[in-house]
Amino acid sequence: MRVLLLSDIHSNLEALEACLAAAPPHDMVVNLGDVVGYGASPNEVIERSRGLGNIFVRGNHDKAASGAMELKDFNPIAGLAALWTRDQLNPENLKWLRALPQGPVQVSELPGIQFVHGSPMDEDEYVVTLRDAIEPLLTPAHP
Repeated sequence: MRVLLLSDIHSNLEALEACLAAAPPHDMVVNLGDVVGYGASPNEVIERSRGLGNIFVRGNHDKAASGAMELKDFNPIAGLAALWTRDQLNPENLKWLRALPQGPVQVSELPGIQFVHGSPMDEDEYVVTLRDAIEPLLTPAHP
């Protein structure tokens, strides 16, 4: 099974289209989150992304723009972008964004694989160091 992984599109429709144009053949698309944030086309990116498949993990910008988290941990620019994005979203896309699943997400066709936005231990935790990457591998799997 060939999986196309998309992540951190951040409402950038042009970048999404460029990635799709350059993508190799694939059987499934998995989106690892941050569909929205920063860019000027949140509704268009959500609609295009939804047309590619139905496997998504929510990202921190998805949570922020949908109102599912407080903005206190965001830097001021990211916070303003989240608020602007929220104002741009149509009701259907806002509802869809709020319903995105928290990672890790598992897919029946790919047993033993977890899809996450951040760490499998905490969806909002960045994986920056080697220790950050190794720790979840040494910890029993999360459901």
